[in-house]
Amino acid sequence: MVNSIIWVLIAFGAYMLLMIVIGAKYAGQTKNSEDFFLGGRNLNGWVAALSAQASDMSGWLLMGLPGSVYAFGTGQAWIAVGLFIGTVCNWLFVSSRLRKYTIVANNSLTLPMYLENRFHDKKRILLIISSIVIIIFFLVYTASSLTAGGKLFSSVFGMDYKIALTIGALVILIYTFLGGFMAVCTTDFIQGTLMLIGVLIVPIIAYGIVGAGNITDLINQSNVAGGASSFLNIMNDSGKPVSAVYIISQLAWGLGYCGMPHILVRFMAVSSDKELNKSKAIAIIWVALSLTFAVIIGIVGRAYLFPNVLGEGAFADITSENVFIEMIKELFINHLNLDFIGGLFLCGILAAIMSTADSQLLVTASAVAEDMFKGIIKKDAKDSTVLAVSRTTVVIIAVIAYLIALNPDSSVMGLVSNAWAGFGAAFGPTVLLSLYWKRINLPGAVAGIISGAATVIIWDYVKVIDTIDEAGNAIKITLGSHTGLYSLAIGFAVSLVLTIIVSLVTKKPSDEMDAEFEKMLKVEQ
Repeated sequence: MVNSIIWVLIAFGAYMLLMIVIGAKYAGQTKNSEDFFLGGRNLNGWVAALSAQASDMSGWLLMGLPGSVYAFGTGQAWIAVGLFIGTVCNWLFVSSRLRKYTIVANNSLTLPMYLENRFHDKKRILLIISSIVIIIFFLVYTASSLTAGGKLFSSVFGMDYKIALTIGALVILIYTFLGGFMAVCTTDFIQGTLMLIGVLIVPIIAYGIVGAGNITDLINQSNVAGGASSFLNIMNDSGKPVSAVYIISQLAWGLGYCGMPHILVRFMAVSSDKELNKSKAIAIIWVALSLTFAVIIGIVGRAYLFPNVLGEGAFADITSENVFIEMIKELFINHLNLDFIGGLFLCGILAAIMSTADSQLLVTASAVAEDMFKGIIKKDAKDSTVLAVSRTTVVIIAVIAYLIALNPDSSVMGLVSNAWAGFGAAFGPTVLLSLYWKRINLPGAVAGIISGAATVIIWDYVKVIDTIDEAGNAIKITLGSHTGLYSLAIGFAVSLVLTIIVSLVTKKPSDEMDAEFEKMLKVEQ
């Protein structure tokens, strides 16, 4: 057992050292803020595609989604369906126009800067509001990534959660601090590749060992709610038929894509339309395979790990979110005695975590340094000063997210869900309308961003409904808990409607704004 841990530790050490070396390599090439935040708009198609998708999926892909399927059944796969649809629409309808519009709109480097330039916001209202939204929700999002990293190290090496959390946070912080955008994208490319290999190979080998004819019997024996027939039915969840509200809520996850700053910034950084078209195909194939096999991990894992059931008996302290980790440990370390290979596949989970956390740190740093500091506080700041503020912000945000993640009981799925809803509802409708509707104006954009973010916060956190708990006590719960409707669905709708209404009842966009919109359309053709 000791030898196994040593080989896994070597695999982890080699992987993390590689990430730091990449950060150090690009540190010397990062001369200004455009290099730090967009890599000089020089991404090729492969790096852009895998970087965008790796930073998108995070530890949720290999922990949250498989864990949900393992615990509740394939009814949880509706989230994957929504995310696939959202990914495809984002690449097909947002990526190209956003890249071109950010160039037309005064070569915007960040999402807040794009919104300011797109709507000719001289008072910088959009810059302030959107930067605040990014900082708030990315703190939660980054905390979810660090939490997943802590759980991974804690499970694999049996170390204290806080020590494990510290190690993962430090590695991510070092290479993001040093190399900026190009370091993040290059490491994300490696991480995206490693994630895909792991998510494909592990369930296939486990499936072969279990045998096709034994899957259903073993799932039945594991005492899932409703039995194997319910577990394998996408129209059931936790042994009960899914409702229309449930399906709408799960599919609504796809609405989040057009409002994710760390994904949108990849579109802005691609070197050419030719490379962007290549990225579209690569990204769509990657996400289709990854989501499908993440669901399969939850199904096969339920059978492969039996008679052990995560969360019960001797495994009561291991949550269902660790199903992929436990499969790798059982398959490669205990069964096949391929300790180093098992360590590399466990690094695939670490890759999923790191690829999102680094992007979140970078986008938050851009909101503080480029948008708030240079945009508002010190407009004549030198590029070297902005770069220094950016790196300082990366450290500060990482420390705050680390403090949020210190609670080992934090749910990766829950933290991601809240942050995803916040971004999707705040920015999604405004970004879409800014690319496709010439009549949208500054007041409409402001109304949309504020109402979307506020709706999610109220829906998820403000307890306004009176009810009785299981013990018979009178309590208050949130609108989200009462209705079961995902806050992104209602937040996106509120933001979209208010953006349109406010834009229509207020002053039309200027002739200059209309001309820029037409210029973007001509560039697109």
